[in-house]
Amino acid sequence: MTKRTQRHIRRAAVLGSGVMGSGIACHFANIGLEVLMLDILPREMSETETNPQVRNSVAAKALQDAIKSKPAPLYDKDFAKRITVGNFTDDMEKLGDYDWIIEVVVERLDIKQKVLGQVDKVRRKGSLITTNTSGIPIRMIQEGMSEDFRQHFCGTHFFNPARYLRLFEIIPGPDTKQEVLDFFMHYGDLYLGKTTVMAKDTPAFIGNRIGVYSLSKSYSLTDELGLRIETVDKLTGPALGRPKTGTFRLGDLVGHDTGAHVMTGIRENAPDDEASAVMEIPQYYQFLLDNKFLGNKTGQGFYKKTTDAEGNRVILGLNLKTLQYEEPQREDLPSLKTAKQIDDLPRRVQAIFKSEDKGGEFVRRMLGGLFAYSANRIPEVSDNLYSIDDAMRAGYAWKMGPFQYWDAVGLQAGMEAAKEDGATIPQWVRDMQSAGHDSFYKREGGQLKYYDVASKTYKVKPGTEQFIILDNLREQKPVYKNSEVTVHDIGDGVACLEFTSAYNSIGEGVLRGYQEAITQLEEEGWRGLVIGNGADNFSVGANLMMIAQLAYQQEFEELNMAVNLFQQSVMRLRYSALPVIAATQGYVFGGGCETVMHCDGAAVAAESYIGLVEAGIGVIPAGAGTKEFALRTSDSFFEGDVMIPTLIERFKTIAMASVSTSAYEAYNYGYLIEGRDKVVVNKDRNIAEAKRMALDLADDGYTMPRQRDDITVLGRGGLAALYAAANELRRGHFASEHDIKIAKKVAWVLCGGDLTGTQQVSEQYLLDIEREAFLSLCGEQKTLERIQHMLQTNKPLRN
Repeated sequence: MTKRTQRHIRRAAVLGSGVMGSGIACHFANIGLEVLMLDILPREMSETETNPQVRNSVAAKALQDAIKSKPAPLYDKDFAKRITVGNFTDDMEKLGDYDWIIEVVVERLDIKQKVLGQVDKVRRKGSLITTNTSGIPIRMIQEGMSEDFRQHFCGTHFFNPARYLRLFEIIPGPDTKQEVLDFFMHYGDLYLGKTTVMAKDTPAFIGNRIGVYSLSKSYSLTDELGLRIETVDKLTGPALGRPKTGTFRLGDLVGHDTGAHVMTGIRENAPDDEASAVMEIPQYYQFLLDNKFLGNKTGQGFYKKTTDAEGNRVILGLNLKTLQYEEPQREDLPSLKTAKQIDDLPRRVQAIFKSEDKGGEFVRRMLGGLFAYSANRIPEVSDNLYSIDDAMRAGYAWKMGPFQYWDAVGLQAGMEAAKEDGATIPQWVRDMQSAGHDSFYKREGGQLKYYDVASKTYKVKPGTEQFIILDNLREQKPVYKNSEVTVHDIGDGVACLEFTSAYNSIGEGVLRGYQEAITQLEEEGWRGLVIGNGADNFSVGANLMMIAQLAYQQEFEELNMAVNLFQQSVMRLRYSALPVIAATQGYVFGGGCETVMHCDGAAVAAESYIGLVEAGIGVIPAGAGTKEFALRTSDSFFEGDVMIPTLIERFKTIAMASVSTSAYEAYNYGYLIEGRDKVVVNKDRNIAEAKRMALDLADDGYTMPRQRDDITVLGRGGLAALYAAANELRRGHFASEHDIKIAKKVAWVLCGGDLTGTQQVSEQYLLDIEREAFLSLCGEQKTLERIQHMLQTNKPLRN
């Protein structure tokens, strides 16, 4: 056993409680650590003040602000109990009891050294110390510290917000032990749920070095080509597989003082950087700085929010030539129109890249410069190209990193684009091409391989051996396939059913896939099935188009058959001869939630947002979801819970279309079950964990459960309580008249209908009344209006 696996982190201390420090403290609490967060004494405090609440108020206020902030830094607000606050004056001695001490004070070398100098005096030998800096050299921060401190010290750079952005850069100091670096690479991945990247101690490390270049290049090209900022944000947003913020909205989000600081730091600290001129502050950028128009934090930057004469909200954009704010103007570029017509990202990038308009020229030159710049950073910032791609995907939420973009447009085309922009391609890329290699990545034998610059060969990307990545299995023959699902062999007698429908919606193809795939796997003697995919979202729910068409046409017989198919297909997941485990991430809505609830278990990424959302479009969950809540409520009765309060809580969850903000919160709503379902912090591991869970059940002698006929429902007594709860929602203005009609249908199913008293019923009985309630709502005009609104806007209508 290596030293890396012997080390355990039970307690962590965070020094600094600003936005970054409090975010890191919250994420440590998310994964179960006991956390101490320290900051300075309040400046206005009397010198004789002894009250700990006053003396710790800086850190305490920061924690409360973090808990209230959105997006929430905690998986569950109760996790804040794991965080204790203190101050640098009174509590530094406590650091001797902590396994990992991370410094997150202001980005000033003198202050960091002062705080860490105090840490060096009180820490336990062998404990880990790190700094969360975005660019100050690690070698400078550690100067003057003891030998044991330096050996256990390195940079650990989180990106803000710490819970959501997955990049975790690890930066060695001159004396850092290799076992410490190995530990953090492993810990960041498995426990923190991050994409861990080993960076070198160079200006801005990897993510910000490449990211700031990319922003600066886009700023420069926008001005040169005379494009409007809103047009460039469209070109550099989802069209290229990047966040909606694009370029200029991202600058406003980061803050232009921060952006200028990083650009200046790279120019000053990397004098040999061939693109340092690109990172000169443009005139229009200096205008923003001079006027303190620093972006979102000051209310205006490249964009300015205001209201028109009628009081409507308007967002104005800065004209880079006149330096005046103007209403957005649409530029009809063929490249943008092309982008909207292509779903596949690599093909879309290639099409925009080849466009002959200004948009195509912008993207071609921007990417060409990015290709050359990234290639020239090897081995300066990293010895390998995959670390650069990982950093940009995890830190900047790009769908593809620089070398993946390059593969998408083609090696030669990328080299020509770089030349067109005046950039120089390094020799190692030319050598790669001369050797007959035309891509930076390739997939062979179910593994992703990258081109290794040092050995001039392709190697398996490290760390991926423990992941199951479905893209790596595309070359093998599927076990089963139809128009909306593909079933892959993921080894050891376990298969994985992947949705291939638009947005992973659940329609007839997926439902047929459930039934036919399970039947085939049973007949062939497979050991288990995982339902999972590597998409951003597990599933947005049922295919509403099919339901809407039948509802509009009032084809109730066909609608009844469609709902029955949904119910029976989901039930097939539970009643199969082999264990079925779900692996989720992102949105797990409606039918996706019902799928998870009917599996034998689930490996749920912490960032899974789970909910039965059907009430938002005017119906009740009818893919066995309402039935399942009745069953789970019944089972809680036998655990000794008081019946009515439990019933009301479950009723409100469905009636208010509640969606969990994390997997942990989903336990509170009843979507997940303790002991059956497991949270996986790193979403890249959820399919592999689901496979392990399926094998564990198979090894334990899994047998198909029998269908339930012992579900306790409360009949009229329960209905009276739930109708009263529905009326409370109405009086509190939480629900409209139509919402109450929906809520009463939910109550009807949960209570088993108009039964005279408490009885035990079967699952099929509940499925039948669930389907009946759903169909009755589909005949309502308000429901039809909501479905139409949902289809047009992709958002539920509440009135």
